[in-house]
Amino acid sequence: MSASTHHPQPVQLRKAPLSMLVPVMASFFVMGFVDLVGTATNFAKTDFGLSDTLSNTFTTMVFFWFLILSIPAGLLMNHIGRRMTVLLSIAITALACLLPVIGYMTSLRTLQLTMIIISFCLLGIGNVFMQVSLNPLVGNLAHDKKLAGTLTFGQFVKAIASFIAPLIASWAANAFGRWWLLYPIYLVIAIVVFALLAFDHIHENPPDEGRTSIPRCLSLLSDSVILLCFIGIVCHVGIDVGINTTAPRILSESTNMALESAAVATSVYFAFRTIGCLAGSVLLQRLSLKSMLRLCSVLLTAGCACLIVFCSIPHMPVWLAMTGIGLLGLGDCNVFSIMLTTALLHRPERQNEISGLMMMGLIGGAIFPPLMGLASDGLGMQLGAVLVLTLGAAFIVLMSVFFKQYRVKE
Repeated sequence: MSASTHHPQPVQLRKAPLSMLVPVMASFFVMGFVDLVGTATNFAKTDFGLSDTLSNTFTTMVFFWFLILSIPAGLLMNHIGRRMTVLLSIAITALACLLPVIGYMTSLRTLQLTMIIISFCLLGIGNVFMQVSLNPLVGNLAHDKKLAGTLTFGQFVKAIASFIAPLIASWAANAFGRWWLLYPIYLVIAIVVFALLAFDHIHENPPDEGRTSIPRCLSLLSDSVILLCFIGIVCHVGIDVGINTTAPRILSESTNMALESAAVATSVYFAFRTIGCLAGSVLLQRLSLKSMLRLCSVLLTAGCACLIVFCSIPHMPVWLAMTGIGLLGLGDCNVFSIMLTTALLHRPERQNEISGLMMMGLIGGAIFPPLMGLASDGLGMQLGAVLVLTLGAAFIVLMSVFFKQYRVKE
């Protein structure tokens, strides 16, 4: 992919009518609702007195569904279309935001915890359908080499929802003693976005060629490029969800900072991820996928190094942890778009199936946090969690080093 073939992102975005573009980009905001699981997990941990290992399994309830529903969601999308699948996902996400409100309006702690757990499951189910359908829907607005930049712009919009979630929860906790007021706010937004997209009209690409099936989708993993991109997404999401969940604990463990105040660490992560997505939407129009992935790898390596030092040595300054968290946000934010674009352009005739298969990689959000919880409980410190994150970052670094060997063409 040469720089001469690229044009600035704004030119590409203007090719789609504003009335068509806004609902699609707003849907990325709803996609970001899934990241409130990190904030909700930390507050629920305090509310119900849970251990790191047990509370981290909440994220498994969210991301487990990517393992079993991603391919079926891709098959469904092939039948009902991409926009209808996105609408279904928004409806499920709205229900996920409603249930905790019902639970916390009562004084029954068992009901509150039950509603939180069901909400996490529905957030995961809704996000499966959203991730599988919204990314290829963007393919109707941007094509071929413009796809990575446009997907990253969507991730920028998604990151805004992720960034403000802990801020809203902390504000609600400090002002009203009710962190869960985050849920009704996001519920209203989901309803508005559903209405916008319901009246949107997008000319969709035709369904995938041939008869689609689960075995046919899974057979794509025999392609080395598809397999490596799949594992890359597993590691990307594991890092993303892992640091989202663990960042406040890293601060509070070493500084004795209250959880409500330590939640700023999550906001720092998402702030830098938001900046990184915006910058990436421009850089991916000018740099090759290989160059961009290597830049991401450098940032991830530096971020992990900062957190390892912070967790290993007592009395290290807070800015070192914040620097590490910020570098992870910058480094990880564009990995998803690079992996997905590499896979989609590698086999363009099977994009719906590949989208469903790649979204199975979001199971990384269910794999990494429990391992991080076990490691931190085992070592008695958050260093264990950081070391698990470092393993995921190491795979992405290796992918960037050997990109030319497995990437057939750019």
